Amino acid sequence: MPASPDFSVLRGPITGDVFLYVGRANYANTMPREQYQTKLEELRDDVLYMSEVVAERLRMGLDALEQQDAELGEKVITGDAEINDLYLELEGQCTDLIALQQPVAGDLRFIAASFKIITDLERIADLATNLGEYAKAADREVFPDVDVQRIGDETLDMLEGAMAAYAESDPDRCYAVAEADDELDAACEAASDLVVRDLIERDDLRAAGDGDDDDDTEATMQNVSRLLLTIRDLERVGDHAVNIAARSLYMIENDDELLY
Repeated sequence: MPASPDFSVLRGPITGDVFLYVGRANYANTMPREQYQTKLEELRDDVLYMSEVVAERLRMGLDALEQQDAELGEKVITGDAEINDLYLELEGQCTDLIALQQPVAGDLRFIAASFKIITDLERIADLATNLGEYAKAADREVFPDVDVQRIGDETLDMLEGAMAAYAESDPDRCYAVAEADDELDAACEAASDLVVRDLIERDDLRAAGDGDDDDDTEATMQNVSRLLLTIRDLERVGDHAVNIAARSLYMIENDDELLY
């Protein structure tokens, strides 16, 4: 009579999914699965590393704007190639894990969420590159009452919170990021309104003969345009942070509440 097979159980470190392995006769089959779990851990670490690089680029873009530092702005722009390379590498990791390992539901959600998250991170990096471009073009400070740095700090906090939710499988952080986005949207709307109102007042003064000459007006309009684009881009960074939080929540709890 053949001996009863031994059973071993492995629990996935990310989603907690349980995998059942049958006895020593199939021991060789456990090795690929264990390696697969290692690959999942590596993917998570690599996504978190990419988020750190992106956050650094965003901070550099904000600093370049504040200091009107064209050289720093150029570093943000040239650094985008590194982030694009990271994105392609991680995209390949996600594709290989799905194609070669046939993940079960929980780990499939993790891999899919990771793929979506690196897409949002890549787009945040593109927006940081925009800030570098604006910093290179700006030639003077306009509208000092518009606190771009404060808005930028809020977006960085949201990004950090969203990535912490992903790293720690924390649903509460996901909801906190979504709530913070309402405040960010309000701040961006108020800043844009302030710029538009001030611009109208300047135009009225110029029409009355008390404003800037034509050359100054053109320079002002260019800077105003860049400022409005800056506000818009920071608002979009917040939107991408919410996307990351939404994907993390779906990964953690199979809950699509924040996806729509």
